[in-house]
Amino acid sequence: MAKIKMYKKNPCPYCDRAINLLNDKKLQYEIIDLTGKPDEIERIKNETGWRTVPIILINDKLIGGYTDLKALDESGELDLLVKD
Repeated sequence: MAKIKMYKKNPCPYCDRAINLLNDKKLQYEIIDLTGKPDEIERIKNETGWRTVPIILINDKLIGGYTDLKALDESGELDLLVKD
């Protein structure tokens, strides 16, 4: 199974949508909650180059945010990325 990691903070409707999509697909994932951790948010943004949350990685590769995750799902690419 692929290793899925998502950085999020509250409130974040796009984070919630990403969680719902992953749950609907019955995928296992790790959530790192950055709520109230501005220094950590900046570090992750600088590390990944992604400026908004959620920040989603699959097998340590940046996927992007919710819109990117949804596009991958709609194209069928997400299923290929998370296969064994």
